[in-house]
Amino acid sequence: MQQTADAPTTRVVVVGAGQAGLSVAYHLRRLGLRPHVDWVVLDRGPAAGGAWQHRWASLRLGAAHRVADLPGMAELGLSFDTADRSAPARDVVRDYYARYEEHFELPVLRPAAVRDVIDLGGRLRVRYAHRASDATTDPTTGGSTEATTDTAEATIDTEALVTATGTWGTPFVPWYPGRDGFRGRQVHTSSWVDASEFEGLDVVVVGGGTSAIGFVLDLEGVASSTTWVSRRPVEWRDGTEQLGVGAAVAAVAEQDAAARAGLALPSIVSGTGVPLTRRFRAGIERGTLVERPVFTAIEPDGVRLADGGFRHADVIVWATGFRPELRHLAPLGLRSGGGGVAVADGVSTRDPRVFFAGYGPQASTIGANRAGRAIARQVVSLLESRRD
Repeated sequence: MQQTADAPTTRVVVVGAGQAGLSVAYHLRRLGLRPHVDWVVLDRGPAAGGAWQHRWASLRLGAAHRVADLPGMAELGLSFDTADRSAPARDVVRDYYARYEEHFELPVLRPAAVRDVIDLGGRLRVRYAHRASDATTDPTTGGSTEATTDTAEATIDTEALVTATGTWGTPFVPWYPGRDGFRGRQVHTSSWVDASEFEGLDVVVVGGGTSAIGFVLDLEGVASSTTWVSRRPVEWRDGTEQLGVGAAVAAVAEQDAAARAGLALPSIVSGTGVPLTRRFRAGIERGTLVERPVFTAIEPDGVRLADGGFRHADVIVWATGFRPELRHLAPLGLRSGGGGVAVADGVSTRDPRVFFAGYGPQASTIGANRAGRAIARQVVSLLESRRD
């Protein structure tokens, strides 16, 4: 990385050090780009682990929550397939990712929250806030900085930007009549800590994915009552605990079509269904997992169900998913009229300097992994063309 009168400059900035960002970083290094000189990774998390570090303690790795191995992870003797399934998933992922970053000497600067990206003409200016709470890596030298708790605004100018920000920072809560007048507590997946918070309370869980199902099971025997509602009937995948090939291909194709058209991305689970794991099957057999159609309205003390019935609620848990976190790209004007960003093969159709990892058809950990190599190659190709 070079220092100019205005700001440090580099050739590539990767935003986000989750599955997608680390996969791209690994391949950038393999393709010969020099860490701390040609490229750097900015990650807003306080530690390694991507979004997984923020997940709740009861979540375990398994068939319903699977993480694909990062490229080259076998070199460390690590694999999520053989990881400890009795330990919290967040701890396992955080440990594995930290060891991965260290082993491959990836230039990750954290916590560094990217504010926005501005078009300077030939280059892009990335503005971010950096707080060095402990000794961290300086993006310019790769050396250790002094421990401090101060937050400073900083900028880096770059030739190419890889956005690998995922969705965790943009929780989605749908609007229903009366939502804002509810007198109880409303909790999204992103702020769920533990079912014990809701001991003795009446809880309504909203959502048809694995998180909602897990919350309902965690609340069993803890909450006074649990009502589970879903916008569409849950499609259980019986006979296997792994995602069916046909369902996976169809879901990826649907995501890809939406991304290319610049449309809002559809829900993954709506196209793949939910694996009927042993735990989920047992919950159905016990009568714990009983889904109902989503309510038609929210009242101050509960919800009005589709059949006209009323359920008292102290808490509504919104396990309703997330949206891609792309606010930092707003100054570039990449969003289309269809509500999304037009992306083809991981590249913005409006600005070839902007790449997307883990977006649309790459949203799963497997997809993000596979896209890492392709995106890194495209980045290098862009850099080479700019030198000609």
